[in-house]
Amino acid sequence: MNDDDPFLTEEELALHAEVKLLRQEHADLDASIEALSHMPLPDQLLIARLKRKKLLLRDEIVRIEGRILPDIIA
Repeated sequence: MNDDDPFLTEEELALHAEVKLLRQEHADLDASIEALSHMPLPDQLLIARLKRKKLLLRDEIVRIEGRILPDIIA
């Protein structure tokens, strides 16, 4: 056993997995937005909806990361 590896609870492992999935979805949305914006007649309403969803994902990622690594006032 390596002492340098932190011990992670089942909940922390699940949170890490969820963050990984959300980051992938965030990246996929970013790629979709980029592709849509380069179309000859981009659908601005769809792009705006995807951007809002991307922001919601970012907020969720930050919230979950806060549960994984809570702020500690020293």
